[in-house]
Amino acid sequence: MATKEAYQIVDVAGKLAKGFLRNPLTAVLGAFLLIMGYLALNVMPREEDPQIAISGGAVIVAMPGASPQEIENIIVNPLERKLREVHGIEHIYGMAMDNVGILNVMYYIGENREDSNLKLYDKILQNMDSMPKGVMQPLIKPFDIDIDIPIVSVAFYPKEGSKVDDVKLFEMVRRLQQKLNAIDNVAKTTLKGAHKAQYNVEVDMEKLSAYHLSLGQIMQAVQSVAVDVPDVKGRTASNQLVIFGVKNAIESIEDVGSVIVAQYMNSPIYLRDVAKVTNGIDLQNFQEAKLYMKSQKGEPLSKEKRQVTLTVAKLAGTNAVFVAEDVMRVIQESEAILAKEGIGYLVTRNYGTRANEAVNELMHHLLITIVIIALMLVFALGWKESLIVTFTVPAILAITLFIAYLSGQTINRITLFAFLLSLGLLVDAAIIVIENIHRHLHAHDVDSKEMDELLIEATDEIGAPTNVATLAIILTMVPMAFVGGMMGSFMKPIPYNVPVALVASLFVAYIFTPYLSLKLLKKPTHKHHHHHKGAKL
Repeated sequence: MATKEAYQIVDVAGKLAKGFLRNPLTAVLGAFLLIMGYLALNVMPREEDPQIAISGGAVIVAMPGASPQEIENIIVNPLERKLREVHGIEHIYGMAMDNVGILNVMYYIGENREDSNLKLYDKILQNMDSMPKGVMQPLIKPFDIDIDIPIVSVAFYPKEGSKVDDVKLFEMVRRLQQKLNAIDNVAKTTLKGAHKAQYNVEVDMEKLSAYHLSLGQIMQAVQSVAVDVPDVKGRTASNQLVIFGVKNAIESIEDVGSVIVAQYMNSPIYLRDVAKVTNGIDLQNFQEAKLYMKSQKGEPLSKEKRQVTLTVAKLAGTNAVFVAEDVMRVIQESEAILAKEGIGYLVTRNYGTRANEAVNELMHHLLITIVIIALMLVFALGWKESLIVTFTVPAILAITLFIAYLSGQTINRITLFAFLLSLGLLVDAAIIVIENIHRHLHAHDVDSKEMDELLIEATDEIGAPTNVATLAIILTMVPMAFVGGMMGSFMKPIPYNVPVALVASLFVAYIFTPYLSLKLLKKPTHKHHHHHKGAKL
């Protein structure tokens, strides 16, 4: 009797199935993948949206006494030509005004901000020798868009019945700001609506005219007190250095009022003679913020509250959830000190909480989708087959998350959207493999094959078409990686993660589907009809 020839493995799918079918490390590999995916999910930085790298800067060149036409011809146009030599610049906007020229430089989106800043500084400093005579040192101000978007905003306000004034409110919030600056991965903190302490000088123009004084003389007199210090130009006879100790000239309203502004009829004219000096806040600062709060019943309060808003931004690529939690912990630790001074606070923006909720919500929807797929497969193939396919989904997502973590990506809405987009494609390979295994198990010649041979043959059969189909889907995603501009940077997680997930789905389907089938599925028992025929003879 001729023996049946052994099945010849022709595809990588069959080779993977054969190599891992009875390998004791297959179960360890599965557990390892799930653990790595879980750790990546918890360790990866979380953001609500991808943080897009936008780089550029402003070059400000002053030339006192020059007209806009001169500024354009000798500063703006030559600098524009030089900056065009820098690789990566997309736009240059030049402005010429009286005494100053400004060039705004915008690099292509996605360019490294630090590298772009260095290029800008380098090109300007290289051409300092070609600047015309009379030009002041250029001022270069890079854009810090990466760290300008706050993740936490907190409004501090005086409580009902509190006697805290604007200056005290500013001082208390400023101390808290100093503590927040020391937190790891905090990039920038700002205060909005704050008023600082200041001596205000209200000049009486009639008295000024009576003494034949100008406003410029008043300004010059006050400024000289604040900045003037003695010069040290020599040494004593014993060759010792002379050091002057100068007491602060301005310590009270009386000190300001006693500033001598001029001489009239051989008598000094003091600032108090022509102006009223008061101790208050910076009146020239017209920026202020008001807080409108509602009571628990939803009725608006009868009075608006003055407030100081403290904003906190994080470094690019760091975890918004962790940074926001650290910020809120420091604020809560200072809550008792603030309450003692009659200061309350209200968190108006917590990007970390929103990012965490967005990620958790999408993960919740991801689990619901996996359950729906499992229930559909129960009716289509059976509960054991459904269990095998359901395992492959978290395994594939674990691989994708781990690779995304290694490549420096963050978990955000677009990353998870890429996972949701690929979820329907992830189970394709596993379903095709398990369906072919199911078909082989119910074939007429199943009794003549060993279980190992059957699983390897079923997996190898569908390897080539499954590989081609998956490659075709990957090729439809790849062009998205070459989309430029803001939209391209925003949607980059899709072409980065979907192909990785699809390739991972092939390996998981070829390795774990036959392995789990060997553990869970069995060949059906068939009744042999020739025994019944023999009984009738």
